[in-house]
Amino acid sequence: MGNVGEYHGVGNGEVMDGKLKGLMSGQRKGCWYEEEIDDHLKWSFALNSILHSGSSEYQDIQLLDTKPFGKVLLLDGKLQSAESDEFIYHECLVHPALLHHPEPKSIFIMGGGEGSTAREILRHKAVNKVVMCDIDKEVVDFCKSYLDVNKEAFSDPRLELVINDARAELLDRPEMFDVIVGDLADPIEGGPCYQLYTKSFYEQIVKPRLGYSGIFVTQAGPAGVFTHAQVFSCIYNTLKQVFKNVVAYSVHIPSFADTWGWVMASDSPLNLSVQDFDRRIRQRIYGENQYIDGETFVSASTLSKTVRRKLNNETHVYSEDNAKFIHGHGSANMHKSSLIL
Repeated sequence: MGNVGEYHGVGNGEVMDGKLKGLMSGQRKGCWYEEEIDDHLKWSFALNSILHSGSSEYQDIQLLDTKPFGKVLLLDGKLQSAESDEFIYHECLVHPALLHHPEPKSIFIMGGGEGSTAREILRHKAVNKVVMCDIDKEVVDFCKSYLDVNKEAFSDPRLELVINDARAELLDRPEMFDVIVGDLADPIEGGPCYQLYTKSFYEQIVKPRLGYSGIFVTQAGPAGVFTHAQVFSCIYNTLKQVFKNVVAYSVHIPSFADTWGWVMASDSPLNLSVQDFDRRIRQRIYGENQYIDGETFVSASTLSKTVRRKLNNETHVYSEDNAKFIHGHGSANMHKSSLIL
C-alpha cells in the first residue's frame, strides 16, 4: 500500500505516534511517497507534487510527480510505472515474445491501460492489429490524458481499445492471436485480476486463442532473491503445466526497488540466439531499443542459483482457490500532504 504524507526529520530515529519520524539527525521536510513492500520494509521517495488522486469502480488511481523518477502511476497504492525507467519494464515485457514469433501480426493485450505496452508493440513492422483490453475505463482515459509519451500509440489506427474483462473478451472473440500479453496489475488480495494468473485461465482461455507458433507472455511480479517466492515461481510453474516451453527472466527496475520478473510460454521453441535476436530487432522494429537486445535477454534469462533452484522445485499451481499474492491489498490511502495542489 502506498501512502503520501508530510515528513519531518526529528532527531535520530525517535518514534512518535507509532511511526518512525526521523532517520538521522537534522531536519528534512517535504512530501514523500511511501510504499510498504512487506511488514518490515518500506520504500520511500520525495515528491514535487501530487498531480491526481482518485478512484474508479475497480481501483484507486494516483499520479505523482517525484523527484527521483519523474511522473509515477499508482494503482491500489502500488507503483505501476515511472517516467524515468518504464522503458525497461515494457521493452522486457513486449520484445522477447514478439521477436521469438516468426511473424507477429495480431496481438492481444490483457490490461495495459497506460498505453506503454501498446506503444512498444506498435513499433513492430509486422503488426497490423493490436487489441488492448482493460477493465478500467477511468484508468485508460486518465492515462490518455496525462501520459503524453503514449498519445501516438492511442491514436494509431492499428490499435483497437476495448473496455472489458480480459477473460470475457477472449471468450467472446472468434479470432486467434499470434501473441497474447499479460500486462496486468500485480496479484494482490482483493485486487481486480488475480484470477487471470490461474492454470484454468491459461489452459481454457489463453491457449485456445493462440494461433500457430503462438506465444503468451506475462509480467510475473517481484523476482528478487528475497521476493521471487511470492508469485514469480508459482506463475512459472503454473505455465509449465500448460505449455511445452516456458522461459522465466528478470531485470532490476530502479523505481520498483526490486528485480522484476516475466514469464514467456509457447508450444513452439523459445531459443533465439543472440545473433538472431539482434538481427530481428534490426529488421523488424522501428527505432532503437533503449534496454533490451540479445545479450541483455540472455543475461535476464540467466537466473541466480537461489531463484533457479526455487523455480525448478516449485510445486504450487496457481488457482482461484489456492492463490498467492504479493504484499498489499486492493485499496490505497492517501494521507494529508503538506503540498499545495
